Amino acid sequence: MSNNPLLERLEGLRPRFEEVSTLITDPAVIGDRQRYVKLTREYRELQRLMDATDRYRSLLGTVEEAKELLQSEEDEEMREMARQEMADAEKQIPDAEQEVKLLLIPSDPDDAKNAIVEIRGGTGGDEAALFAGDLFRMYQKFAEQRHWQLAVSSYSEGAAGGFKEIVFSLTGEGVYGVMKYESGVHRVQRVPSTETQGRVHTSAATVAVLPEAEEFDVVINEGEIKWDTFRSGGAGGQNVNKVESGVRLRYNWRNPNTGVVEEILIECTETRDQPKNKQRALSRLRTFIYEKEHRKYLEDIASRRKTMVSTGDRSAKIRTYNFPQGRITDHRINFTQYNLQAFMNGDIGEVIDRLTVAENAERLKDSAL
Repeated sequence: MSNNPLLERLEGLRPRFEEVSTLITDPAVIGDRQRYVKLTREYRELQRLMDATDRYRSLLGTVEEAKELLQSEEDEEMREMARQEMADAEKQIPDAEQEVKLLLIPSDPDDAKNAIVEIRGGTGGDEAALFAGDLFRMYQKFAEQRHWQLAVSSYSEGAAGGFKEIVFSLTGEGVYGVMKYESGVHRVQRVPSTETQGRVHTSAATVAVLPEAEEFDVVINEGEIKWDTFRSGGAGGQNVNKVESGVRLRYNWRNPNTGVVEEILIECTETRDQPKNKQRALSRLRTFIYEKEHRKYLEDIASRRKTMVSTGDRSAKIRTYNFPQGRITDHRINFTQYNLQAFMNGDIGEVIDRLTVAENAERLKDSAL
């Protein structure tokens, strides 16, 4: 294992891991929420790297020990065992080395965050709204599989069903790192229920996935927020129509990239509890500002990438759902599956895994590893 530059680099990170391990138990650090959250996130990342390093080192050690045994051992049975152990370890080393290299590349700090998802019906009228509803149900079932919490913030129903627009949050471990691949234009090809001639129509819905901003990610002067309350509409019992539980937030924000003052308007009717709706509206405000302020950062990343795997570009056509053929095609990686019904029932994991692999390959190519 001597003269292994990768292991030398990894050993240089161990003192930092030990330092962070100590810091997160310090009462002064625990009392500083912002610092504690950042350090615990760094600790988890370093812990994964150290575990992967130990596995990689162990496999290299097994190969070295087996080689030494083959040089010194005369017993044929022992030599055969050594050859088998060496072959097994050598087979695992490339994957272990790849895992270490990927963990060495700085991850997107947003990947660990929760996500806010916006689905809007695009071209196609009623059919686009119906498809937006289908996409929402697809993500709802996917979230159930992942044991994530889903909460709808606001929605506008389509005339024939589905949604003109729906906004919801997803809470769980590493949500944004998974869901970011869904940002873009989703195109559907199928025969609408209103079509009498049996012709296939094409329509689309746009999905935007944003990392949910934490309180200390952006600075908001809450004293300048203007609040209105109103009665929520729709189903939900007598309380919905009699109590002013819905909230409307107005906030003037100066865009640091353009210098222009923009009025941000956010409504939340998610719960029957007005204070909870206010908190959720504030969370959406923080996320909106965070996304705007970090757009240049995201664009810089996108310009350096050779793929459109996870740029968050909502104008890019990313996927086609062809119902007559039962086909889904992801255009970013030219991957096609013929399991449309299962896909619409939330089985989207394989496509996301392939997108992750494609992005990781680009990250490795662009790194010095």
